[in-house]
Amino acid sequence: MRNIYPNIFKFNKKNLLRAQKLLKKNNVIGVPTETVYGLAGNAYSEKSIKKIYKLKKRPKKNPLIVHYYDLKILKRDAIIDKNFEKLYKKFSPGPLTYILKKKSSSKLCNLTSSNLKSVAVRFPKNKIIRSILRNISFPLAIPSANISESISPVRAKDIIDDFGKKINFIFDGGFSKIGLESTVINLIGKIQILRPGFISPNEIGKVLKRKIIISKNFKKIRSPGLLKRHYSPGIPMKLNCKKNEYKAAFIVFGKKYKNKNNLFNLSPKGNLKEAAKNLYKIFRAIKKLKYKKINVVKIPNKGIGVAINDRLKKASR
Repeated sequence: MRNIYPNIFKFNKKNLLRAQKLLKKNNVIGVPTETVYGLAGNAYSEKSIKKIYKLKKRPKKNPLIVHYYDLKILKRDAIIDKNFEKLYKKFSPGPLTYILKKKSSSKLCNLTSSNLKSVAVRFPKNKIIRSILRNISFPLAIPSANISESISPVRAKDIIDDFGKKINFIFDGGFSKIGLESTVINLIGKIQILRPGFISPNEIGKVLKRKIIISKNFKKIRSPGLLKRHYSPGIPMKLNCKKNEYKAAFIVFGKKYKNKNNLFNLSPKGNLKEAAKNLYKIFRAIKKLKYKKINVVKIPNKGIGVAINDRLKKASR
């Protein structure tokens, strides 16, 4: 199928070099990751970071996640310990974000971490963003490529839906493999999950040999995804519904539901990973069909279902 969008580009050597040049000149580009698509900019550049916040209309108190290829550059910017090393060895590169203490000598733009002494860092697994990171000398701040509080993008065209031609270079990496944002773990002081994601507290607990809880109280906003309203299609939403209201889009999960015009099944097989991958796709489909309200059935609160319910709760506010 021919690409009809002049700002969406296939991944090849020529376009990789073009992306690197744009980033070195403090431009912001659209990139795929295994979680969702993001807006990437030089994390050392105040100019780049200000562009990201302005484009997203993002509150300055909401920090960005800084993405690294490996530990080499990270060690210049953050303090790592044994807990981090254990988790890094097991889960990175992958969908796990770490909250670490920032070094006073770090070159990171202070706005990247909302002027905190901590920094959120991740090592993405997607081959396109890893190829970019491997060939530049600075880390990339990459928040989700959407207007603040709205639906995260899971394909290149979603970025155009939110930004039009404001982002003039977007890499096409197909649909995001996971479809939900990364798990965020705080490694400063009390170790706890700040945002649930694909990697569960139990998996992390097994590596660190301790019980890991999901925090519900945030004295400091150390990570994205902690504001009360997030991931929203901008339509009133009711959760844990047994049936749907008149003319409401009905988001369901599992085998027992028959196809109807207003029914949107996250996973007919009852697979939570498939449901996670489809959540934002379905939000966007419902929004484009101009439904005025959304009803959602109860989603099993286990595995990645915990992250799905987190996103639904914040989207419904």
